[in-house]
Amino acid sequence: MLSFFQSRAPVLQRSVEPIRAEIPTLRNAEIAAIFYGQRMGGDFYDFRRVSPDRVLFGLLDVAGRRDQNRQILSAAQEIFRDSGSKLFDKGDVNEAEAMIELCHQLNRCVMQSAGGVRACPAFTGCYNEALGTICYTNSGHTPGLLRDDSGVTFLPATGLPLGLFSHIPCDAPTVGLPAGAALLLVSRGVVESHFDGEDFGVDRLSSHFRLTKSVSAKDLGLSVLNNVQQFMRTPPTHDDVTALALVRGVTAGAATSSAACA
Repeated sequence: MLSFFQSRAPVLQRSVEPIRAEIPTLRNAEIAAIFYGQRMGGDFYDFRRVSPDRVLFGLLDVAGRRDQNRQILSAAQEIFRDSGSKLFDKGDVNEAEAMIELCHQLNRCVMQSAGGVRACPAFTGCYNEALGTICYTNSGHTPGLLRDDSGVTFLPATGLPLGLFSHIPCDAPTVGLPAGAALLLVSRGVVESHFDGEDFGVDRLSSHFRLTKSVSAKDLGLSVLNNVQQFMRTPPTHDDVTALALVRGVTAGAATSSAACA
């Protein structure tokens, strides 16, 4: 069962499990996240509108099983929402500086919550609706994929995974998202899905992304996970498998309903 969730509890609070993400409504764009079955590992995604023109999004993968990392995920979500809102509360904010500071705060949070080293690859971004741009940090995460009229571009790591060192260097580049373009993020469980000794891999993912006819963000995420299942010839229960997509040029509000697909 492919499950698509919308949060009903936007109140910021510390909990055993992270609060389910509330899907924000975007102007002439759409964002969605899809995952397969029940959570087993450390995949976690969230969204946060931080200004009239800016929305934060993130996909994290904390090492370890779910029963070992719930509190880390919950603490990271609190930093993502609370600090993210404070860092972007001014209209003239320097997005790159704010994203780097958010990366540093998330890194400290993971280490403090884990009581030491705990690897956490993470891709966090700020979508600027007015400009159609994404300022992002990729902390040792699976590359983001950006598709536009010129093809598919990889957005590789801009720093080390969170949770390894108390001080980490981090860059926050900005990319444009023209009308009709799409950003796709997937967790490690997607690219490491395997069959007959072969991994699904980033190249296969890129090829699927380039050729898929899916228009909406939700349908794009579903198509990726369905493609993984077809590749494996079995449901992908080996690990958490998550896809997050942002598509520009889609009617606003299309991603605010819940959906499920067998």
